[in-house]
Amino acid sequence: MRGFERDAHCPVVMVHDPQHNDAAPQGQGAGERVAKALARAGVASRRDVERLIEAGRVALNGRVLTTPAVKVEPGDILTVDGEVVNEPEPARLFRYHKPVGLVTSHKDPQGRPTVFAALPPGLPRLISVGRLDLNSEGLLLLTNDGGLARALELPETAILRRYRARAHGRITQEKLDTLKNGITVEGVRYGPIEARLDKAKEGPQGANVWISVALTEGKNREVRRVLEALGLKVNRLIRLAYGPFALGTLGVGELEEVGPRVIREQLAAHIDPDNLPKGDRPQWTPPKRAAGARRAPKAPGAAAAEAAAAAEPPKKKTYKAGWAKPKIKPGPSRPVKPKPKQIDGPRGKTAGPGGAARRNGPSRPPAPRAGGGPKRRG
Repeated sequence: MRGFERDAHCPVVMVHDPQHNDAAPQGQGAGERVAKALARAGVASRRDVERLIEAGRVALNGRVLTTPAVKVEPGDILTVDGEVVNEPEPARLFRYHKPVGLVTSHKDPQGRPTVFAALPPGLPRLISVGRLDLNSEGLLLLTNDGGLARALELPETAILRRYRARAHGRITQEKLDTLKNGITVEGVRYGPIEARLDKAKEGPQGANVWISVALTEGKNREVRRVLEALGLKVNRLIRLAYGPFALGTLGVGELEEVGPRVIREQLAAHIDPDNLPKGDRPQWTPPKRAAGARRAPKAPGAAAAEAAAAAEPPKKKTYKAGWAKPKIKPGPSRPVKPKPKQIDGPRGKTAGPGGAARRNGPSRPPAPRAGGGPKRRG
């Protein structure tokens, strides 16, 4: 209290307080901040963890947290929505070829299919590095490290994203070059964008163009909004690469884990040193397909159409009047086999077929003469 001075001769009285001890209060020790711990465990990025705490969904040792300014020590139990969060494991990264029609979310309020529900079993809890909207496809990076996901998403990191867009409309390369200086669309400022006109095709419904786009910000629906500001309507958008990781030959809906060595070489600056993976080989391998299994089910009616086509006899080719029919090309000539050497008969005549056999075979007895015995000389 202000103005209070303790007499040097007055003994200090120690009062026992059952609520006080020498240990630091719970959540205020020398551990790891709760947002960082949950991000490393793959629950969400640090920013999203703060939102979870504000919503009252995070608890430490049974006590619901109201602030992210709490530290987690070894042995503490963290829960999110009542589920225990496991200890963080080393950082892992996956390449996923997202198809059209999936929402990049764990849960969708509208009940639409999600990316994470489509993943194969046996994977850790994963979060996406950025997002691809419902109608976009291509490379989507997934990781179990929320801190890594946040670092790769930040514009300050300046990681290059490459896309290929098909759009309806007409455009020139000169107009696309204006995006190098950035553009403002409906009050939102977008940074420099590299755009190259690859192909333009005129059709009955107008013109369709293919454009290669490279950017480093990755704001929400950035490619679509920027191209729409130039008078184009994007009807297909494919992400080809995210930083050093490319879509490559990864099939639609397929997943592949990035090896630990590649993670250390490419992403060490964005991962906590204690969370760097070891070894050289990925932990997860895609399940093998059963023998004879098809990659994707055929469209309805495809099997019946194939059976009808197989049962139908091949049609004979017809020629219009006045057309010359193609000449039948002679096949390759066969080598003439040499005839076997014939053997002369006993009187210098050529023996017919089987002559040698008759000569060399067993002799037949002479036919008996009429009248009985042998002929006598008179």
